[in-house]
Amino acid sequence: MSITLESEFCISALKEALSFGKPEIFNTDQGSQFTSIDFTKVLLDAGVQISMDGKGRVFDNIFIERLWRTVKVEEVYLHDYQTVTEARYNLGRHFELYNNRRLHQALGYRTPAEVYGAAVGTPVALRAPSVPTALTECDESTLKAPAFCLDNG
Repeated sequence: MSITLESEFCISALKEALSFGKPEIFNTDQGSQFTSIDFTKVLLDAGVQISMDGKGRVFDNIFIERLWRTVKVEEVYLHDYQTVTEARYNLGRHFELYNNRRLHQALGYRTPAEVYGAAVGTPVALRAPSVPTALTECDESTLKAPAFCLDNG
C-alpha cells in the first residue's frame, strides 16, 4: 500500500503481479501513477494491451469501483487508522475475509477464493481469474504486506 501518487510503488506491484501471469488487457483510471512512461512501458514490454477509463467515467470499470466502495464503506470509514501499518493490517484482514470467508451472491454463494483460486489477502478483483497464485491459503504473510494500489477516488 502506498500513501503517495508516485508511480514507483505501482510499478513494483505491477511487476510482481506480472510474475504470476499476464492478462490480455490491463485497465486503470488516468491517474498519474498509471499514465507514467515507466508504468506503461512495463505493460507494453510484457505485450499487455492498456485500457484507461475516460475522465469522469466511473462506470468504465464498475466492478473495481464497486469493490472500492465496499472496502471504504465496510472498513475504511468505520475506523480511524492512526498509522499506515494499522491501515495495511486491517485492509489485509478485510480482503482475507472478502476473498476467503464471505459468501457472494453473484458467485452462487461461494467465496471468490473458491471460484477463482485467490490467495489470502489478495484483492480478487485486481487479479485476472486465470492467473495462478504462488501463495497458499492461510499464508499470513500477505496480511502483513498486501500489494495493491489504492485509488484516492
